[in-house]
Amino acid sequence: MAYAAGVDVGSTQTKAVIIDEDLRIVGRALLDTGANVVKAAEDAYLTALREHGIEEREVEFVVGTGYGRYRVTFGNTQVTEISCHGRGAVHMFPNTRTVVDMGGQDTKAIRVAADGQILDFCMNDKCAAGTGRFLGAAAAALGLPLADLGPMSLRSDKPVKISTTCTVFAESEVLAWIGKGKKIDDILRGVHVSIASRSVALLRRVGIEDEVTFTGGVSRNLGMVRAIEERLGKTLNYSEDSHFMGALGAALFAMDHVRAGRAPVREPEVAG
Repeated sequence: MAYAAGVDVGSTQTKAVIIDEDLRIVGRALLDTGANVVKAAEDAYLTALREHGIEEREVEFVVGTGYGRYRVTFGNTQVTEISCHGRGAVHMFPNTRTVVDMGGQDTKAIRVAADGQILDFCMNDKCAAGTGRFLGAAAAALGLPLADLGPMSLRSDKPVKISTTCTVFAESEVLAWIGKGKKIDDILRGVHVSIASRSVALLRRVGIEDEVTFTGGVSRNLGMVRAIEERLGKTLNYSEDSHFMGALGAALFAMDHVRAGRAPVREPEVAG
């Protein structure tokens, strides 16, 4: 059995995925990236290997992706995260034609073909208001764990309107709503709605087609899933592996290299 691996080094977290020849995920790991990007990539990769008891020598090809893809020093090559998220999304949800990838620092809207090829994409501009960083600012302002934001937002019955378009001022606006006596659930719902609106605007720029798949770390936030679904008027594809979609796509590209290296060499035809 041959294995291939993908390592997705993000600004906040690093993911690694190991797949076998049947394209099944047999190992995965999720670690905080921290200051040492090279170490984060190595640690995630080794952790994913240990999950399934795979030896490093059994992995025939490794692809790095994400903003730190060139720091995957043990990798064989690099592929952009846009290509990897598109490839991973179509593999997991074959009818995917549009992808929204929301991470800690940016959000991308991607339109893909049936084979996972990228047809078009766009991403948020200089501001991180429509990303996970905006949620982080709200969590800091309220003194709440980031994981609590989504569930709490779903309890809201009257979301406030978040008007700021800058993450720097998000904390001030959240505190201002607290000062006006608004419920935390309603404030958080407003934050999720604000991010969802910006994400859907990006999707419209590339063209929203059935089906839409949600990838990236923020896809684990059910409050964000629901907020985007309400603005789209349709159900999103997502799963417990959506956070690993970039690493999965990288692993699939790695397996392409493994299979290409095993392609039989045609013998030249002999005349006569």
